[in-house]
Amino acid sequence: MELTWTTKQKMMQKLVRQFAEKHIQPHISNMEETETFPLELMEEMSKLGFMGIPIPTNLGGVGADFISYIIALEEISRVSATVGVILAVHTSVATMPILNYGNEKQKIKYVNDLCRGRKIGAFALTEPQAGSDVSKIQTRAVREKDRYVLTGNKVFITNSEVAEVYIVFAVTDPSMGTRGISAFIVEKDTPGFTFGKKEKKMGLNGSSTGELIFDQAKIPVSQLLGKEDQGYEIALAHLAGGRIGIGAQALGIAKSALEHSVQYVKHRQQFGKPLANMQAVQMKLADMATMVEAARLLVYRAASYKQEGKACRQEASMAKMFASDVAMKVTTEAIQIFGENGYLRDYPMERLFRDAKVTQIYEGTNEIQRLVVAGTLT
Repeated sequence: MELTWTTKQKMMQKLVRQFAEKHIQPHISNMEETETFPLELMEEMSKLGFMGIPIPTNLGGVGADFISYIIALEEISRVSATVGVILAVHTSVATMPILNYGNEKQKIKYVNDLCRGRKIGAFALTEPQAGSDVSKIQTRAVREKDRYVLTGNKVFITNSEVAEVYIVFAVTDPSMGTRGISAFIVEKDTPGFTFGKKEKKMGLNGSSTGELIFDQAKIPVSQLLGKEDQGYEIALAHLAGGRIGIGAQALGIAKSALEHSVQYVKHRQQFGKPLANMQAVQMKLADMATMVEAARLLVYRAASYKQEGKACRQEASMAKMFASDVAMKVTTEAIQIFGENGYLRDYPMERLFRDAKVTQIYEGTNEIQRLVVAGTLT
């Protein structure tokens, strides 16, 4: 099986790669050193439609297919995993839920602005006691006439205080477990909604990750996404696409590490000859290339299932799990190939290594992905 792109998909790949190398690459040093969110860069991406690649044109998107979106995530993450995750969260789990479950008024009000980059989106599910176990969500939403009152905290939220539109999950019926969770579209300026701790992370230093605090925040009933108690369904429906997106991010990281390694060994000499001529190095590169190609096949297989409207829970989990494991293995080997230089910030390896680790953790840890896959087999 060979991956072949349509003409439009090839154009997307070329456009995004050129943009990433010309416009994203120069921002990396500043993002790493100052941990500053690349707002100006996101505005540049918006002008090219990158903030709404798989969204229909009548709602302000590009109208491209899901595979084109995954191609874009891979190419962006190949240069910067930070920008890759900002875009992935904004699109996969912030914009898509409104597109798929929102009513017409919600779509018109929010999707157009999100696609055009006028607003950035975020997804708020995780809590201090509710990570992999969604049933432990404690944020409550109590109906009071024409509004809901939200109280609780969300943590590890990507795009945190930078976003303006949040998909927030809260318990509306405690007696129903996960079936009593609802989803809400919450705007940044909502009274009672504030921001807590901003996390200092190992990697993805330009992305904003932080805590959301809801202290009797008043949410109009019109902001309920889907039906009451439908939140868990909404979350699950979009986590598969989100996991494929993280798989693409991990693939981009691994691909970058491999490419940098190949270039390095051609020029770095030891014992009077290039590292590329040493059999031990050749074996490492062969293993790295094989793992990257295997990850690519899994990621795009899952993407093709998603695009065709097929159930892809197993495929998405396999892709995310395997690609993120590959990203860690390949970046680890790349640092070994670079030797001391791989440990220095003057070279990209240590950044790629740090960025790779979180792909094994967020959007569902790889342990959870293995349980998902096992559950589909038994």
